[in-house]
Amino acid sequence: MQRWQGIEKVVVVGLGITGLSVVKHLMRLPASLQVKVIDTRDNPPGKEELPADVELHAGGWRLDWLLEADLVVTNPGIALATPEIQQVLAANIPVVGDIELFAWHVTKPVVAITGSNGKSTVTDLTGVVAKAAGLQVGVGGNIGVPALDLLEQDADLYVLELSSFQLETTSSLELVAAAFLNLSEDHMDRYQGMADYRQAKLRIFDHAQACIVNADDTATYPDVSKNLVTFSVDTDADACVTHTDGREYLTFDGQPILAVESLSLVGRHNVANALVVIALLYKAGVDVKAGLEAMKSYRGLTHRCQVVADNQGIKWVNDSKATNVASTLAALSGLNLAGKLYLLVGGEGKGADFSELAPALARLNVQLCCFGADGDKFMPLHPSAKRFETMQEIVEWSKPQLQSGDMVLLSPACASFDQFNNFMARGDFFASLAKQYA
Repeated sequence: MQRWQGIEKVVVVGLGITGLSVVKHLMRLPASLQVKVIDTRDNPPGKEELPADVELHAGGWRLDWLLEADLVVTNPGIALATPEIQQVLAANIPVVGDIELFAWHVTKPVVAITGSNGKSTVTDLTGVVAKAAGLQVGVGGNIGVPALDLLEQDADLYVLELSSFQLETTSSLELVAAAFLNLSEDHMDRYQGMADYRQAKLRIFDHAQACIVNADDTATYPDVSKNLVTFSVDTDADACVTHTDGREYLTFDGQPILAVESLSLVGRHNVANALVVIALLYKAGVDVKAGLEAMKSYRGLTHRCQVVADNQGIKWVNDSKATNVASTLAALSGLNLAGKLYLLVGGEGKGADFSELAPALARLNVQLCCFGADGDKFMPLHPSAKRFETMQEIVEWSKPQLQSGDMVLLSPACASFDQFNNFMARGDFFASLAKQYA
């Protein structure tokens, strides 16, 4: 409790799932704290669950509360550049996030994952394999359960997905292993540029015993080299793909671990994800080989290159989470099909430039199926491109042509708001079509 010496007044900024987890954590502490909550929304989610003795100010800021505080805990959705938070920092009042509070109280080993794409899959699969190897594992952070709620679980290992927003307010998280998967343009409304975004991500390595970096993306390397563990699907690395007797193997430290063909996951990017999981767990001292059956049978998170039907040799894959070009490129990378790829693209394009997809499509035996508000923008990308209004039209048209070895892949490179409430609803609808027509 040394961290809490001199801290009496705490203001939590932003409620919702994370803010509520912060409040509940603060109320559990033996320190006698006065906790207040500010949320600029008129009707913030979670307010009904606030303890009676926690005061809430909704619908705006309370600068007097902030400047009287000994500690301010912000939600990751609130930028440090917000003028009110800048005034708090100028007054030398510490501003932290929920992950920093987690770091103050965690007593078991922690591994963490960041990156522009793939971090949820790596986080989830790391937890799945560690559990299969016999450990009690707490999985959360930016995915699923808030980190502070994980402290209530009895765990041998914690696995956290961390966003750049969470890392901005984290300065003392000690990790047995940390992974930075990749860097591509995202959140430019929050950062001054790519360099600023990258520096936020690199904070994951500040107190990491092993720094797992992408040998194919040097932007993931820390500026000061330390305890590096490299991964790559294309070149020699600590965790890489090797070839023996005509088969590919996931290999770590020169030791073949698992045949690539035995993975249920789809796409070359998921081979890279599996390599990172192996590296993280080896560095955490986990017996990875005891969890390999779980790795082989793992089919992915919902809406992330998830096989939703596999019938008569035809795979139906839901990658509705691919709401930008980089995500769709990742799904296409290294696809090796015996048959044809029926690729469903389109939706609300957010002003993106889709031309980067053309070289990837040129390498594939593909039927490009374009739908939704910005479907026309995909039409010039490949000679096979065909225009539809809806996903259902695509599936009804393609079904009579499908043969063993083919794949129907929803990886839209667009937001869903033209036809669906969110990417989850879009993915669920595709999954229902797949089950109906497969």
